[in-house]
Amino acid sequence: MKKLLIAMIVASVWLQSQAAELNWGTSVPKALAQAKTDKKMVLLDFTGSDWCSWCIKFDKETLSKDKFADYARAHLELVTLDYPNKKPQSDELKAANAALQTKYKIEGFPTLILLNADGKEVWRQVGYLPGGPEAFIAKLEAASKP
Repeated sequence: MKKLLIAMIVASVWLQSQAAELNWGTSVPKALAQAKTDKKMVLLDFTGSDWCSWCIKFDKETLSKDKFADYARAHLELVTLDYPNKKPQSDELKAANAALQTKYKIEGFPTLILLNADGKEVWRQVGYLPGGPEAFIAKLEAASKP
């Protein structure tokens, strides 16, 4: 009985940790192609993951929460465009991210951009958005309405 209880607790903790994990890609073209196939939107997260305190706070309070993960799996293709100070990146990824930073006129971090499946920008958030996943999902839902 004791072993069964321990196994159930371990399984529960493992499932909870898996729930918040999302597949964040690094390719906008791939995300757009998948969004067309799946009839989803594309969320671009321009972040400085290892130095931007507001990016880290938004990730911790919103993007890593189960409620956002559940919403994202059903409605979004996710792309991280990271501009780290210390994390290693290939020269190819650095160049691609720099080009996207220019294309989307990114002036601050975090910047979150919602694209429709055709690649048209429908919403943008520059800076930290308080309110956790509920507030963020409400903004995404409002922007997704035709």
